[in-house]
Amino acid sequence: QVQLVESGGGLVQPGGSLRLSCAASIFSFSMYAMGWYRQAPGKQRELVARITPGGNTNYADSVKGRFTISRDNVKKTVYLQMNSLKAEDTAVYYCNAAIEPKISFWGQGTQVTVSS
Repeated sequence: QVQLVESGGGLVQPGGSLRLSCAASIFSFSMYAMGWYRQAPGKQRELVARITPGGNTNYADSVKGRFTISRDNVKKTVYLQMNSLKAEDTAVYYCNAAIEPKISFWGQGTQVTVSS
């Protein structure tokens, strides 16, 4: 049974930093593209950052230069380092593991709130 468990969310002031982690209990973790998505109240879920099995990354324009995604295939964990956080980054952040086109697993999400 596949499980993705996110951690590291919380309340942070504007300009602050957080690091999210997603621990995966998943066979052949290294074969999966891993992604972080977020969903703010009243909005659709959107891609924040994604890292391929080969380590290639892509980011939403709104987080480029502030967020960094990385993965540790030994620990079966993907990270999202978030710096210079803004109020508009407030959302529930979800971890995703995928092998295109049909395999996709989601975590339960972790709340990130950026507020003074």
